[in-house]
Amino acid sequence: MHISEYQRWLEEWDRQRGWHRVSPSHTLIHALEEMGEVARLVLHLEGYKGGESPHAVRAELATELSDLLVFLFKLAYQCGIDVEATLKAGQAKADERWGDLAAASAELERYLARQAGNLAHLQGDSPASSSDP
Repeated sequence: MHISEYQRWLEEWDRQRGWHRVSPSHTLIHALEEMGEVARLVLHLEGYKGGESPHAVRAELATELSDLLVFLFKLAYQCGIDVEATLKAGQAKADERWGDLAAASAELERYLARQAGNLAHLQGDSPASSSDP
């Protein structure tokens, strides 16, 4: 299925139920609610919260990501945005910004070094720097 096909299907599906009349702001609130569910599950996968098996968490995460995407696609059609065209434009923007693989690699190394420093600080292995929040 193509992205545009899904977006058209969703709008028609909503119209058949009258749900296309929900305001975009309420659709956004529903998307944010789903984003909270996704965030909770990502925390589980990263070990911040324990309990469930990684397999069960991933299965639930797939469901919640699907729910989130539904609301994002709905918000897009409500605002007159073609998601497929927008994603193509986003690809071009990413290629323009990070087309230089060496620069992209350097940015990743900067990020990883900062994360290592943050972890060391949390473990008490280094004092907080003046640039820490």
